[in-house]
Amino acid sequence: MTDQTTILKQRVQEYIDEMADQLIHISLTLHANPELAFEEYQSMALLADTAEQHGYAVERGVAGLETSFVATSVGKAPGPTVAFVAEYDALPGIGHACGHNIIGTAALGAGLAIQAVRRDLPGTVKVIGTPAEERGGGKVIMVERGIFDDIDAAMMVHPGAKAMTTRGTLASNKLRFEFFGKSAHAAAAPDLGVNALDACIHTFVNINALRQHVTPDVRIHGIITHGGEAPNIVPAYAAAEFSVRAASSEASFAVADKVARCAEAGALAAGAEVKIHHTTHYANRLANPTMARLFEENITPLGENVQVPAPGERMGSSDMGNVSQIVPAIHPYVTIVNPGTGGHTPEFAAAAASERGHQALIRSAKAMAMTAVDLLTQPALMAQTKAEFEAMIDRNAEWRKRRFFS
Repeated sequence: MTDQTTILKQRVQEYIDEMADQLIHISLTLHANPELAFEEYQSMALLADTAEQHGYAVERGVAGLETSFVATSVGKAPGPTVAFVAEYDALPGIGHACGHNIIGTAALGAGLAIQAVRRDLPGTVKVIGTPAEERGGGKVIMVERGIFDDIDAAMMVHPGAKAMTTRGTLASNKLRFEFFGKSAHAAAAPDLGVNALDACIHTFVNINALRQHVTPDVRIHGIITHGGEAPNIVPAYAAAEFSVRAASSEASFAVADKVARCAEAGALAAGAEVKIHHTTHYANRLANPTMARLFEENITPLGENVQVPAPGERMGSSDMGNVSQIVPAIHPYVTIVNPGTGGHTPEFAAAAASERGHQALIRSAKAMAMTAVDLLTQPALMAQTKAEFEAMIDRNAEWRKRRFFS
């Protein structure tokens, strides 16, 4: 690390300390006004407007998504493009129980800190506002519509129960099944009906049989979203939604195809018709080793005890996986709760607005800003990052040919 890099990293930390109260206020404002996927109008405006007030050129509504934005700051000297990725959607009923208020504000804070050293820092920095991580896959759409094509490295931070820099995710597929039968009087003329709900229930039974014959990383879970109108009417229509996950994108597609056959068999058994909608794919997330190391080196002195993911580490899915499959990326975790307190709970939502949550926010903004300084001032690090990325991905993988939003 050069003396200049050290000086710049110190300055971004000092700037974030100066604006800590403002960042905490933004985080609390997001937390107090939770907005669901693709409806994050106030949240997007707050983040985008603040970036614009600090000298970023902001484009709103990119990739055809009304609640997305890209804020861009260009240095005087040429160089790579580094992106801080912001999330800001909430969960139904329990608000920011995944801490997206911290995620969005930390990305913004890192971006604002770069402005404090902008004249001494080459390259381009972007804050990319990505809606609908929880439901709908905003990053999936933005990746497929080219928003990340000019990015050399991307990063975001997620709150959790322990600090980790290299934890991955399961790949995930969202499937929706619609079953079509024929209504009839369930008592007077059941023989004239075709029960769409039976087809749906058979699908669940078939999937339960499938569970015996999948690898341990596979997760299949679903709900019935429509089961009929009244008990005395043979249901002419039923619907269900499933999430199908596995360790890799390729494996997840293979399991999804089997789950689809379970639905086809269920419909066949009931004499109904089925329409299968494969709506979203979250790719498995890849953690770039050099970026992960830099982030750990930057956040450890700030008080985070970074841990190596345990064997069999529990994992969910994230559309940041799609970003990590096209550019070098990291998605580290910082602590706001004790082990045993899971995300998507009221307890986690409370922690996202707690003093511990505020500390994680400030640490995250500092660590991301410093990691960006490392990458922008030391070309060898960026070259190493890109080389690792090329070694990690398979550009010819069959699943890459499948698209959902193009």
